[in-house]
Amino acid sequence: MRIGICMLLLMGLTITDQRAATDSQTPGVKKSVFGKTKDGREAHLFTLSNKSGMQVIISDFGGTVISIKVPDRNGKIGDVVLGYDTLAGYQEGTASFGGTVGRYANRIGGAKFSLDGKEYRLEKNNGENHLHGGFNKVFWDAEPGAGKAGPSLKIHYLSKDGEENFPGNLSVTVVFTLTDTNELKIEYTATTDKKTVLNLTNHSYFNLADSGTILNHELTIEASRFTPVNAGMIPTGELRPVAGTPFDFRQATAIGARIEQNDEQLKLGHGYDHNYVLDAGMKSEPSLAAILYEPTTGRAVEAWTTEPGIQIYTGNFLDGTSHGKGGKTYERRSAVCLETQHFPDSPNHPDFPTTTLAPGKEFHSITIYKFSAK
Repeated sequence: MRIGICMLLLMGLTITDQRAATDSQTPGVKKSVFGKTKDGREAHLFTLSNKSGMQVIISDFGGTVISIKVPDRNGKIGDVVLGYDTLAGYQEGTASFGGTVGRYANRIGGAKFSLDGKEYRLEKNNGENHLHGGFNKVFWDAEPGAGKAGPSLKIHYLSKDGEENFPGNLSVTVVFTLTDTNELKIEYTATTDKKTVLNLTNHSYFNLADSGTILNHELTIEASRFTPVNAGMIPTGELRPVAGTPFDFRQATAIGARIEQNDEQLKLGHGYDHNYVLDAGMKSEPSLAAILYEPTTGRAVEAWTTEPGIQIYTGNFLDGTSHGKGGKTYERRSAVCLETQHFPDSPNHPDFPTTTLAPGKEFHSITIYKFSAK
């Protein structure tokens, strides 16, 4: 058995191959080897399964959601998120498929911000801006669990003071729980020993049909306003009403219905790549943010969150160069992201909900993806 596993590691494990490496005894959770990084560190997969037949696979590399398998209206199981078969794809890829992103999800304009009069300069990794940070490229400590709500995985990462030039030793914990009612709950908590900024989200790319584009997916967003952007994709500071624009998804509308309209914001984003200001605002308990429905399979996912915003990204920069699971080529607009979060560039917009975290305070956020078939 030891020789067989070594051979698999040499060849590069795929999501299917590593079933042979299971070693976890936690009910509803199976742990297996995913592969090794370039520096020789071993990554693992944790497969959460519920009584309804749903399955979620998460890796301790990047806190990454590798796979979400749910039934369609006929009971056929399909994987509804994009990703790679091998660890190398996640280590080398730039699309952040399924990753836990931070310290600051989305963009910070000019890759800089100030706190208490001190300016912090970040890496310019998106033109002149800073985008997402590196949490999806590091190893997280992982602990499987089983409770009344269902199987879970708790991951933890200590981002040291000065990492990526952000201030403060930041302790982050994320708990993924799969319920028997086909809900994936993601709960984030964080503390710091120095004032800092923080914005966390999961960056899964959804395609509820398993393949093709998402242009026929119907989207509903519980938001009357969005944050328009400039040429650098940084919010202007305006909270613009969606009424009368291609950004109005208050009623279920096919994503492709207006995506090619002659609209300045659509041109800047090459489609939808914008933050929506949720009508519910920040809450202590999750409120409905968006519904995504795919009519040919009947699959649907509802996004519920305590966050004030949701970034809708329609895979505009997928260009066929990303080869994913089973050798699939991910073409333009073959997925949509439902990124629950605070607003982009909030540290540079005092009127936006604050992303500042101070010592003695705890960051707490919940997002739930509720899956069903109609």
